[in-house]
Amino acid sequence: MPDVIDEDRLRAWAAEHGWDVVDGGLERDRTFADFAGALAHVVAVGALAEERDHHPDLHLHGWNHVRVRLVTHSVGGVTDLDVALATAIDGLVDGSGGAA
Repeated sequence: MPDVIDEDRLRAWAAEHGWDVVDGGLERDRTFADFAGALAHVVAVGALAEERDHHPDLHLHGWNHVRVRLVTHSVGGVTDLDVALATAIDGLVDGSGGAA
C-alpha cells in the first residue's frame, strides 16, 4: 500500500504545479472555451485513470469548468499515485492549450 505524502512536501508540490490541497486531497479547477472542451477533458482524464487503475473524482460544472480531485481512498490521503496522475493530467492540458 502506498504511503501518504508528508503535508509540507505535498503543499510545496501543489504550489509549484498549480494544484490546491483541500481537505486532504489535491484539487484543480480548469476553465475551457466551451462545454465540448470541458467534456473532452473529462473523457481524457478518465482514460488516463483507467490506464493507471487510479480514479479521481471529476466534476463538470457550469458549462465549461472541470474540477479534478485526487486522493488515494485506501490510505485516506494523497500518495505518489495521485501526484503521478496529476502530472499526467497537467500534460493533457499543457499539450492541448484548451484550458486556462
